Amino acid sequence: MKKILILILTSLLLAGCASSNSESAKNITESNGDKCSSLNLFNWGEYIGEETIPAFEDEYGVKVNYSLFESNEQMYTKLQSGTKYDVLIPSDYMIERLINENLLQPLDKDAITNLNLLDPTVLNQSYDPNNTYSAPYFYGTVGIVYNTQNVDSTSVEEQGFNIFTDSKYQGKVFAYDSERDEFMIALKALGYSMNTTSESEIEEAYQWLLSMDNNVNPSYVTDEVIDAMINGEKDIALVYSGDATYILSENSDMAYYAPESGTNKWTDGMVIPANSECSALANEFINFMLEDETSEWNSEYVGYTTPNKNAFESLVNGTYEGISSYTVRDNTNDEYFIHQPEQAKMIADLWIKVKNN
Repeated sequence: MKKILILILTSLLLAGCASSNSESAKNITESNGDKCSSLNLFNWGEYIGEETIPAFEDEYGVKVNYSLFESNEQMYTKLQSGTKYDVLIPSDYMIERLINENLLQPLDKDAITNLNLLDPTVLNQSYDPNNTYSAPYFYGTVGIVYNTQNVDSTSVEEQGFNIFTDSKYQGKVFAYDSERDEFMIALKALGYSMNTTSESEIEEAYQWLLSMDNNVNPSYVTDEVIDAMINGEKDIALVYSGDATYILSENSDMAYYAPESGTNKWTDGMVIPANSECSALANEFINFMLEDETSEWNSEYVGYTTPNKNAFESLVNGTYEGISSYTVRDNTNDEYFIHQPEQAKMIADLWIKVKNN
């Protein structure tokens, strides 16, 4: 799901930051009177700037132990096993689940003063009203990346996600190998909520996905879609907006479109587990990640949209100027996923049938 956009920070900037940070290392005292010398961070792979962690380590005089997960569910299982982390970066629906199961502790708003630097439209979402437990990290949408040399933009806009069932593009389509994302586009194409638990609507979505499989014979992929689309291996793909940003920046023939019928609008957020033993340091880390400069470094390197207003303006008028996928639209038909185990089980079983069709 995540893909880096490798951009090199200037050596002068890095040297200046290293010098400044080394002189201002901060000691953070925990509520138990101890000083934490390390921070345990659990994040997606390739989802943080190359210099971000070293900059924090220099400024606070600590070590960051960086661990990776491949899915929200894998992260949840690891947390449930008793492994202790200080900061997690899960997605919205998983944040909702962690809150409901009392697995998170509230953020210290006195320490996290940089929340006021963020775009208000990313704050106070339904999965965490008032951002009591989470601070946005990156956000975006899921949409269609297509080759403008072979696919007419009018057709994409008229058909929306239904273009994935158009036999005209047989053998030219990448589908994302994720039941959550593929059922989302099917439900949206049919005019339903992607959070529906209606068996009849989910059955319609299943039939829609069967028609996709039969009509276009898609290749089911995950992160490999990024390089494949850059190389023009196929003409149409379902892609996360941050990955689309990288594709569009590397291949000017590619374009991005999120259908007006709606799509998944998502946010990945920074949270502190209830069993964190370094919560004061964790709050400082979250605040550090929300700073203007850190947000710009991080977003420029990774390619996903920053919620920091100043960093966004700098990037949209600089590195990502003219790249539509970097700007997250405001569309009332877009939805966040909500945690629904009953729906998850239904679509997981049906997705196996689609791929075995």
